[in-house]
Amino acid sequence: MFQKLTNYIKKLDLESLSSERKEVLNPFIEYLQEKINSGGNISLNFICTHNSRRSHLSQIWAQALAAHFQLNQVTCYSGGTAATAIYPMVIQVLEEAGFETVQLSNEGNPVYAIKYKADSHPIIAFSKTYDHAFNPSIGFAALMTCSDADENCPFIPGTEKRIALNYEDPKAFDGSPLQKSKYEERSRQIATELFYVFLKIKKS
Repeated sequence: MFQKLTNYIKKLDLESLSSERKEVLNPFIEYLQEKINSGGNISLNFICTHNSRRSHLSQIWAQALAAHFQLNQVTCYSGGTAATAIYPMVIQVLEEAGFETVQLSNEGNPVYAIKYKADSHPIIAFSKTYDHAFNPSIGFAALMTCSDADENCPFIPGTEKRIALNYEDPKAFDGSPLQKSKYEERSRQIATELFYVFLKIKKS
């Protein structure tokens, strides 16, 4: 893993997690542990309304942290109830955390290749609906990263488990002096919580 990213991960503060958030994360931990115990591959689809901010932060951190904990059977995806575009500040805060990114296209919904270590396959990131052909259609967990998507998608075909994580949207601070700090705050929160989740998994 890139050294800058390793250093970032080492500084994640698990003491910042409240008992309430740990309760929210427990169903995710239980699902992963059951899947690990039964063997086979694990597909996680992180879902938000526009697949532009929280769902991508969650997908990318989850994939990197699964690798950090050598849970190589985990593959992470993301989607929305509608497709828009990855918000540029998401890419910026990931780069500052230590990910390497390359923008592969320049249209309104650009495609990015994001890497957490030199010899890893890049995470291909672009905004898409949760049922896009790029995502799994059966046998996956749906991780709802915003309350709007959770409320407006009462049924997601093909999912084995649906888990609500619900993060506050940094979009509320777009264009304000707090914009960058709020995106960094949300990225760090997501990274910390996912670190906690994978830390709890016992390998069979």
